[in-house]
Amino acid sequence: MGQTAHCNCGALRAEVMGAPDAVVACHCTDCQRRTGSVLGVGAYYPKDRVKISGESREFVRDTAAGGKFHQHFCTTCGTTLFWSTASKPDSIGIAVGGFADPGFAPPQRSVWEQTHHAWLGLPADISHFTRGRTTT
Repeated sequence: MGQTAHCNCGALRAEVMGAPDAVVACHCTDCQRRTGSVLGVGAYYPKDRVKISGESREFVRDTAAGGKFHQHFCTTCGTTLFWSTASKPDSIGIAVGGFADPGFAPPQRSVWEQTHHAWLGLPADISHFTRGRTTT
């Protein structure tokens, strides 16, 4: 099908077709907590180009913009592998780390930089947003 991302134990998988529509680095405190790292990096694909297999549980949280963020994690190892939001109902975000591919496309934009860790460098030639981006 294309590339496959999977959780730490391999039980939850996301197969994707083609290149992502966007790759986004998010520095919000929710993504920091979700990943256990200083940022989350997600690749966004149209739902019709993603095949999910394996069992997941869903955790739903509120977003700063007032919407809902649905994150899905492996019931065995706990890795959050993919997510969706009401603001982009036809899109699925997949954790770039799940692909374990150092050649994966870099972020095109960086959001929620108001909580960016100052020691973390990102390319200057991508779009930078203090808060979230409200347009596609």
